[in-house]
Amino acid sequence: MTFTRHAVSGIIIVLCSLFITPLYLGAAEAGEYIAIRKEGSGKIALVLGKPDAEGKRDSEWAQNLDRVIRDGLDFTKLFTLISPPLNIKVVNDNKSESINFGALNSVGGEVYAGGRVSKKSGNINFDAEVYETASAKPLLKKTYSGKEEQLRSIGHAFCEDLVELLTGKKSLFGSKIVFVSNKTGYKEIYECEFDGQGLEQLTNSRSITLTPSLSPDGRYLAYTDFTSGRPTLYIKNLAEKKTAAASKSGVSIAPGWRNNNEVATTLSFEGDQNIYLVKPNGSISRRVTNSRGIDVSPTFSPDGSKMAFVSSRNGAPQIFVQDIQSGEVLRLTFNGKYNTQPSWSPAGDKIAYSTMQSKGEIDLFVINADGTGLQQLTKKSGENEHPSWSPDGEMIVFSSSRQGKKRLFVMNSTGDNQRRLLQGDGEEMQPSWSLFRK
Repeated sequence: MTFTRHAVSGIIIVLCSLFITPLYLGAAEAGEYIAIRKEGSGKIALVLGKPDAEGKRDSEWAQNLDRVIRDGLDFTKLFTLISPPLNIKVVNDNKSESINFGALNSVGGEVYAGGRVSKKSGNINFDAEVYETASAKPLLKKTYSGKEEQLRSIGHAFCEDLVELLTGKKSLFGSKIVFVSNKTGYKEIYECEFDGQGLEQLTNSRSITLTPSLSPDGRYLAYTDFTSGRPTLYIKNLAEKKTAAASKSGVSIAPGWRNNNEVATTLSFEGDQNIYLVKPNGSISRRVTNSRGIDVSPTFSPDGSKMAFVSSRNGAPQIFVQDIQSGEVLRLTFNGKYNTQPSWSPAGDKIAYSTMQSKGEIDLFVINADGTGLQQLTKKSGENEHPSWSPDGEMIVFSSSRQGKKRLFVMNSTGDNQRRLLQGDGEEMQPSWSLFRK
């Protein structure tokens, strides 16, 4: 198995190779969801054992891998990580060792994860095992393999399998976050891994480059560029390194992909600023909105059947939802005098957005896709903008000025655990979390 890890949403993928050899020994079949945690019942109590190893070099790899796995699982905020008890292993009559599930249960563990690190055929192997402690039932036995420089990818591959096994949802491991930064003096597009590591500059226009958005399959990157003197939509084929510009003149801003073959963007060539669907070659597919005023910031439900967007058709900007097939439009937001930057959740049930409050503060809210269940996520913490969901729908990345300059922050989808993502120069804004994962 080869691993290649992914205001508007978007991300860019950098391809790398990591060969993972699965070894299933009575483990759960791929795609099977083990219901350890009931929805809304809190974190999973995980006893995480440091990988066993023989020899100094293997022990160093085991220590580094343990750190990668712990940091990755802690970042998700899905787990309560419990240190293993001293008597985690018992010696059997035949001198072999086995797991002491009684000891695991005594420290409150619901799940145990551990394994062994060794080197074979030039690769580092991590033989992982996961058990439900109450029943001693094996949930996963699998070998992850790669070069020494791929320890981080090996650890995250295990974390990905563990999260998806225990929650039934796509994990954030392997995903990327793209955003805009002015650290060079120009607004350019950058990317980083889900936890802020692996920062890389993607554009070098030496102008203004904004609103990156990646197609669901990670093949195309759409963004707005001001190099020509006006905002122009560009669509880049990442594999072929070819770039196409929108075929119509006038303003072209804020792209958002509907599927792999159509990206929505605001165009003004017919007068009013309305939303159109554009093909990867830059040609117009069709017009979506048709109203007086300005329609911007399209974001789509996971199946592409509905589009949330911002419109000034009733005066101040508000968020609307349009059925793509019928064209029926419903207003979604009524609270706040200025609602913008919608982001549709991967599950399709919620939409996050930013609101300008009566006192001029900008905060983030989330609302059900039918307009019910309004919830405020940020409060009294500067200007909070551009929310974007993680692939599992458990977290949101956003920009905030709470520390002076605009910086990237992440939080749980409930608004808990708000913390800064990156430590760097310049301002960071317009983040977009990938749904595509390598």
